Amino acid sequence: MKLSREKINHLSQVILKAILADDRIEYFMDDNKLRLEIVKILTDEIRHEDEIDQAVRKTISSYGRDLREGSSEWEIVYQRHYLEETKKRRGISL
Repeated sequence: MKLSREKINHLSQVILKAILADDRIEYFMDDNKLRLEIVKILTDEIRHEDEIDQAVRKTISSYGRDLREGSSEWEIVYQRHYLEETKKRRGISL
């Protein structure tokens, strides 16, 4: 998923605002440092999702038969491989 830097910054501000409004959450850094950490986490997660997507598309393209993106069969195969790749990368046993 591609998000512009502006969208990531906006999301970080929305998340920071929610954290500041919730008195059950304690944090021990200044607001801007916390917001920058949120940006880093969002950026890393988006990068991981993109890497998984690329790996799944590569796997599907290696199939001997032609699966057209958008078809119901392609979606099923994509979701199955996406779940497997996510579990593999996060160390979750199947």
